[in-house]
Amino acid sequence: MIRNVLSIAGSDPSGGAGIQADLKAFSARGTYGMAVLTALTAQNTTGVSAVQTVSPDFVAEQIRMVFADVRVDAVKIGMIANAGIAEAIADALHPHRGIPLVLDPVMIAKGGAALLDIAAIGALTDRLLPLATMLTPNLPEAAALLGENHAHDRDGMQQQARKLLDRGPRMVLLKGGHLGGSDSPDVLASAGHITWFEAPRVPTKNTHGTGCTLSSALAAELAKGKTPEAAVAIAKRYLADAVAAADTLTVGSGHGPVQHFHALWDKAEF
Repeated sequence: MIRNVLSIAGSDPSGGAGIQADLKAFSARGTYGMAVLTALTAQNTTGVSAVQTVSPDFVAEQIRMVFADVRVDAVKIGMIANAGIAEAIADALHPHRGIPLVLDPVMIAKGGAALLDIAAIGALTDRLLPLATMLTPNLPEAAALLGENHAHDRDGMQQQARKLLDRGPRMVLLKGGHLGGSDSPDVLASAGHITWFEAPRVPTKNTHGTGCTLSSALAAELAKGKTPEAAVAIAKRYLADAVAAADTLTVGSGHGPVQHFHALWDKAEF
């Protein structure tokens, strides 16, 4: 049976991040993707110039209509934009607790533009973190959620992952891509367990949408019934391969997208 996965996130018209990246990752991982829009962004590979949010009531109605008709096997939440949308999502998803939910706390675009109001951090923490099966922050996002400086080593990562667990999610996957060095380690924390996942850093500037892609691949694997540890391992390997193939694309002059379909497209054609 093909699993159905819902993304609740913002739109990236250049196709590398947001809803567009989520749908590509869902498809590449063999699941059927659905999308609820929270915001429209005007952006390309060099940055974000404007954001137009969707009303909280309309976000909630999109979610309601999907669940009223379609079996949803997992949910991924990305860009929330503001507190009103966070509250609306929490209210709409509360009746569906038990479905795997991956929460990627999108706060800042790769070019530096803010994608979450500061006032929304409280609503995100209080309403959505307790619903999450897995929270997937990078180091600056984890620091913002905790009100601390971001971790600079593995010990700091492990400590902050455990602190985030106390905010309500069942698991925290803290991503170490912002650490220096030749490796990109991630740590998965759950009650009583710490697991490290290793990967070499790929030398490319084309990493637009890596967070969206990883969280969506995670949601797809959880929808298929994989254990959290297996889902992380599969999603991390998929992302690493997508980043490694990113330079085969020629999209924009800034931080280009990863190659979501690296395993599906015929390389001989290119």
